[in-house]
Amino acid sequence: MPNPILPPDSSQESLPEDSFFSHLIELRTRLIRALLAVIGVFAILCIYPGTGAVYDFIAQPMIASLPAGNRMIATGVITPFLVPLKVTLLLAFMIALPYVLYQAWAFIAPGLYRHEKQLAMPLVISSTLLFFFGMAFCYYIVFHTIFHFIAMVSPESINFAPDIEAYLGFVMTMFLAFGVTFEVPIVVVVLVSTGVISVEKLKAMRGYVIVGAFVVAAIVTPPDVMSQLLLAVPLCLLFELGLFAARFIKVRELNRDESETEQ
Repeated sequence: MPNPILPPDSSQESLPEDSFFSHLIELRTRLIRALLAVIGVFAILCIYPGTGAVYDFIAQPMIASLPAGNRMIATGVITPFLVPLKVTLLLAFMIALPYVLYQAWAFIAPGLYRHEKQLAMPLVISSTLLFFFGMAFCYYIVFHTIFHFIAMVSPESINFAPDIEAYLGFVMTMFLAFGVTFEVPIVVVVLVSTGVISVEKLKAMRGYVIVGAFVVAAIVTPPDVMSQLLLAVPLCLLFELGLFAARFIKVRELNRDESETEQ
């Protein structure tokens, strides 16, 4: 029987608080590691190949579409220094993204169930790869098509020389749009696997998805038919890919439920 004169055991009362602070300390450690990884890659890229070479690589699709003798311009005083620096930082984050996601996974994994871990890790890996594929598709296919089309329809009286800061904003918007677009199969798989919606209902919504794909493409891409098609068509195809993958996930869940009932 506890002595009423003595104070209660402070170690028992501080257990939830200690656990909370331990999680905060671990979160801080994971964030610092992820930040140091990005900074480390950024420093390496600044040394070699250099911020100028990184920006030249990103600007290559636009440079290739400019008329002979034309170059991109910089209207700001420090823009030629800041814009390549921003591009290099973006590239450093992309290169360090797998390690950043690993730190996030290591933080949340202890609180997940076994079946959640089995589903979460493949989703993290596949979503990262799909995001990179979306950016690569945008860089190698979409940019060359759009920029050549713009240069072709531009009047001869206009000196087509885009500003590098405006080009950076356009590139980041397009990279984000296509990277998120290529995540559509992951969204479909997650919705079906969590029971939010069935494959049959998604099939019935196919018409709405097609219309929504063209609406999204009209909003996030330049106002020309070619760029809208280059975003809307992959969005529809990726939706169909998600439906195809979700069928197998549903079959595996049914088989697992049957095996559990048999046991």
